[in-house]
Amino acid sequence: MKPEAVADPVCSEPLSACALGGPVSRSLSRTARLHRMVAAKLLKGLDLYPGQESLMIQLWNAGPLRQSDLIKTLELDPSTVTKMLQRLEQAGHVRRRPDPADRRAALVEATAESCALNAAVQEAMTELETRTLAGLDEGERGELVRLLGKVEANLCVQTADCHDEG
Repeated sequence: MKPEAVADPVCSEPLSACALGGPVSRSLSRTARLHRMVAAKLLKGLDLYPGQESLMIQLWNAGPLRQSDLIKTLELDPSTVTKMLQRLEQAGHVRRRPDPADRRAALVEATAESCALNAAVQEAMTELETRTLAGLDEGERGELVRLLGKVEANLCVQTADCHDEG
């Protein structure tokens, strides 16, 4: 039996740590993925998927919004928001109705039934924050927020996707 040939690598030079994503980029990516996984576990008990809590919080705080405004505010793809709304509507948390000011547009609003979910979402998000920051003292927490803010500012300038959140 003839052994299989091993292909020569295209590049003869080994890749540097930066070319492999760099330690900060890898850490941010992994941290974001793990954070989303923990959020998913906490929200699963509420029959919510990650991201749906942000949509609900937006509706609870702002009242009825056009679907197009929700898409802009959440900074998500329209098909993603449509799917989220379908699931939330089936669960009885939101309803859509024509906008009286523009019958072509749809208004989305939280239902009265969703109000019970509000406290549970707040509790889940508080638990997520507690788990995320476990082991960090107040100074480290403040420094983390400060440093992440600088990283966010760097990236939003690079993508021209800066929003005033203040």
